Amino acid sequence: MSLLTLGINHTTAPVHVRELVAISEQNLRSALRKLIEVPQVEEALIVSTCNRTEMYCQVTQMQEGRKGILNWLNTFHNLKSEHTTPYLYDYQDHSTVHHIFRVACGLDSMVIGEPQILGQLKSAYQDASQAGTVGRTLNQLFQHAFSVAKEVRTSTEIGANPVSVASAAVSLSKKIFGELQHHSALLIGAGETIELAAEHLKAAGIREIVVANRSVERAEHIASQVSGRGVGLSLVNEVLPESEIVITATASTLPILGKGLVERALKERRHKPIFMVDLAVPRDIEPEVAELSDVYLYTVDDLQDVIEHNLQSRQKAVKAAEEIIAREVDKFFLWQRGQGVVDTVRAFREKTELQRDDVLEKAKKMLEQGKSVDETLNYLAYTLSNKFMHDPSEALNLAAKQGKNELIDAARVLLNIRPEDTNDF
Repeated sequence: MSLLTLGINHTTAPVHVRELVAISEQNLRSALRKLIEVPQVEEALIVSTCNRTEMYCQVTQMQEGRKGILNWLNTFHNLKSEHTTPYLYDYQDHSTVHHIFRVACGLDSMVIGEPQILGQLKSAYQDASQAGTVGRTLNQLFQHAFSVAKEVRTSTEIGANPVSVASAAVSLSKKIFGELQHHSALLIGAGETIELAAEHLKAAGIREIVVANRSVERAEHIASQVSGRGVGLSLVNEVLPESEIVITATASTLPILGKGLVERALKERRHKPIFMVDLAVPRDIEPEVAELSDVYLYTVDDLQDVIEHNLQSRQKAVKAAEEIIAREVDKFFLWQRGQGVVDTVRAFREKTELQRDDVLEKAKKMLEQGKSVDETLNYLAYTLSNKFMHDPSEALNLAAKQGKNELIDAARVLLNIRPEDTNDF
């Protein structure tokens, strides 16, 4: 049995290609059931996110297994091989284990150390478990990956500091206000940055999130993902006085928030401070807003130094994380080799017990037929010895004829035969 990973991710394919092979949550279990039907696939787990689609499988034969999985992927998505093959990568055995450990720790992500991928891996594992496509090997592999990710996060600085403008903005708001559960935020825009800011604010426990955008439908869509409220830009003057935190990231060529609008909002707030982060270029907030005494205004440039410092900190942590991963990869294969011994011992024990039961049944019949106890015991002892000795003796004789002295030496160790027990040393 071998481990095989076949995948496509943000480093090998543009988004329009990744979209072609993405598997929705609704189709995931159906995909798993079809994947496990590939003749060479014994176990299967699929990870599909916006940045990657990967199939983790235990296969009976590596090359045929890879071919079978690739055919399944193309058939499932109704694609031709030229649509996918140029963008695919595969990992085998040791490389598969090393890869999944790096993925779990966030070292293979667009943003090094991002924590979302670990939750996505856990969901993928749960789905595959419920679909019945995870066996002993993939179960151990992913449980080990989760354990490695936990160790890396607790013993290194890999995820300690924010490295995106959205996460940096939320981190800065926590430094100003402390806990956010009693505060509200206004997010202006509807792009990826605003989506990320909304996710980070939700994770930080913010009391309320309002998303404002020219497209109310788009604003409502983003807000619904974080239990917030979506409004049109025309209502910004109404919701601004209710907001302690304001983050903007639009594509507007003109400012959205002017000094006069913010002044009126502060008056309604009785001059309680507002923390504002303008992540847009050109700027969404007039620079003159920074002159207001109750406003803390930051631009994207103000956050870059923080982000660069934090990126350098994470890069230093990567080396420590890689050392942990290398050690844990070795541990996984120690476990896997141990499973081979367990299976061998189990098979040997079952075979021996069958031989024992067969001879014992014959011995009982001898007693029923009137044979003496001594004759029956002699038969039992002699026959059991011969049966237990037969296969090892045949294997050793064959090894001697073929000149396989290392096998004979191994047999001496396994059978605990000391030099003084034999004359042929």
